[in-house]
Amino acid sequence: MSDPSDDPSGQDDAELRRGSSLVALGILGSRLTGLVREIATARFLGTGPGAEAFKAALRIPNLLQNLLGEGVLSASFVPVYSRLIAEGRDEDAGRLAGAIAGLLILITAVIVTVAVVFARPITRIIAFGFEPGGERFELTVTLVRIITPGVGLLVLSAWCLGILNSHRRFFLSYIAPVLWNLAIIGSLVGAVLFVTTDELGLATAMGIGALVGSVLQFAVQFPTVRRLVPHLRLSLRLDADGVRTVISRFGQVLAGRGSVQLGSYVDLFAASLLAVGGVAAVTYAQSLYLLPIALFGMSVAAAELPALSTMDHTDRVRIVSRLDAGLGRVAFFVLPTAVAFIVAGNLVVTLLFQGRSFSADASIQVGAILSVYAVGMVASTGSRLLQSVLYGSGDARTPAIYATIRVVVAAVIGITVMLPLDSIQAGVDGFAIVDDIGWSIADVEDRRAPESLLRLGGAGIAVGAVIGAWCEFALLRTRVRVLYGRVQPLGLHGRALLSSALGAAAVGLVARWVVGTTDIPIRLDALVVLAAVGTTYLLLTRAQGVPEARELLQRVSRG
Repeated sequence: MSDPSDDPSGQDDAELRRGSSLVALGILGSRLTGLVREIATARFLGTGPGAEAFKAALRIPNLLQNLLGEGVLSASFVPVYSRLIAEGRDEDAGRLAGAIAGLLILITAVIVTVAVVFARPITRIIAFGFEPGGERFELTVTLVRIITPGVGLLVLSAWCLGILNSHRRFFLSYIAPVLWNLAIIGSLVGAVLFVTTDELGLATAMGIGALVGSVLQFAVQFPTVRRLVPHLRLSLRLDADGVRTVISRFGQVLAGRGSVQLGSYVDLFAASLLAVGGVAAVTYAQSLYLLPIALFGMSVAAAELPALSTMDHTDRVRIVSRLDAGLGRVAFFVLPTAVAFIVAGNLVVTLLFQGRSFSADASIQVGAILSVYAVGMVASTGSRLLQSVLYGSGDARTPAIYATIRVVVAAVIGITVMLPLDSIQAGVDGFAIVDDIGWSIADVEDRRAPESLLRLGGAGIAVGAVIGAWCEFALLRTRVRVLYGRVQPLGLHGRALLSSALGAAAVGLVARWVVGTTDIPIRLDALVVLAAVGTTYLLLTRAQGVPEARELLQRVSRG
């Protein structure tokens, strides 16, 4: 009988589970504290001017982090650095890491300076719908100037993440953002207790917390990086081994990430043209929608990238087997989450956000937007893994092209659909058409009027995002099929997962109807419906032999 340790597919599967579990654990801590941050923001700032200014201000400097940070560095730097480490060329790896760090410091210093000096015109372009001179606009400008310097450190944190991931130190780099979130939460709570309860003042305190958190996030990772890379020497050398390769790939990935970021700013631009509260409603929904994408899609993709970078890409069978395992693992966790958001989106929002400044009507509005976003979750998570195999093969150009197509599709459809939907108002009494349905943009005074609150224009932006995500996933899967062979979109147990998800959705709808006929608190309603969906899905997948379900139940029974 053969030794299982000699089976590459078995080793690959074990490595995938261990690596993705560590990444998921780190991301879980980070995202849970991020969720607490969102809950605190919702409770104290609601969907008012302070919340919208803070969220818009975070988006603007985050362009720097997202363009130069984790996604781009992971795709361009990690494959080259991982190969040097695998070949035992530690000195060359150290020189490469030092050169990339030096270039990042130079580039971010220039961009941060420009962003701080020109914060006002940048805000005018990105948040076009914010009236210049108004409190939302002025507060956004102030917060951009406070937050942006810290984002430069977050870029270096992403450099640390790339090194740590290449050395298979997954947990630290993904748990580090907990400090960033805690700093913001601490600043908000401290301001409430000792300084002010004015929402504009609270938003300013949160901006200061974001700056402090950026310093902490980098500081906690760098000592470990220094120990792992003893030959690290900061430089601007372009002739160090691998630097030009990283820069070449960096440009290709940057084009793709740039288009994605452009898409997020098109969303912000578009949302700023909606009724007041539209920006906040979209970002609250996105914070929940992105949680499982980061937790499951990013965890598997991040754990796989170093391994895929050093694998023999002529072994098509092994590559396809590894992708099927990864896609199946992602889909197992994402499908029930998507079902829960679709069936009970407003209950989830109520459970997490409602209270103080966040009304029951706002829960209906954000929940409706979240339900639309949920339809694209499987595509968004699966795309992360398919991108990783192309990055690992050295092809950064194809994902960039597909990302651009996704953004264009999402923008065109989203903007087209959002304007008619902004004529519909949401609330506990139901949905009502309150304006003539059309494609005209209301003027500023109409958008700020009290009767303009709680509109559903943000759901149109979500529709565009969903269609764009599925287009990108289809294109990536087609490209992978040409290079390696056909991969299953939901893994080898896709039919079992899909039928279980449909069964869970049916049970969830019944549970929602039943609890709706009772007088129990709405937060308890949410817990009952979510428990019904999750339990049904887990039992159905276990009955159909899905390995992730068996593994999860075994862990629960041992615990």
